Amino acid sequence: MGIPKPLVQANQAFIVSTVLLSLIFSIWILFLPFINGMVSLITNSNPVIRLGRNFLKKKPIQYVLEDPEQQRFNQWIATVCLGLSLLFYFLGFPAISIAFSVMVLLAAGIALTGYCIGCTIRYRYMMWKYKRQQT
Repeated sequence: MGIPKPLVQANQAFIVSTVLLSLIFSIWILFLPFINGMVSLITNSNPVIRLGRNFLKKKPIQYVLEDPEQQRFNQWIATVCLGLSLLFYFLGFPAISIAFSVMVLLAAGIALTGYCIGCTIRYRYMMWKYKRQQT
């Protein structure tokens, strides 16, 4: 079964808001989406999405459903970039840290408007892999 789109959007909004707050106020806020991502990837259950299920007005199946594998792929990308952002910050490279944070911010923000960068990356990868198998 898929993930209801409003829950995917809630996760994207959580990422956008926390990354934006971390850029304005404190790098420590960046731990919130990073830990959420780590928990999601380790347990295969996103805490923000689990919490958001309580606020759905209809049955989950009545919403447009998103592909769980695609969302997991997107979560990997975001979590790795957030982890690199934190790592570079604590290693004393704030410009690189900000670059990784901004990449996540832009990707999640653009996804909220309807275009999924992670989907494009995964699609291109799957096509590349398919073409390699054909030759």
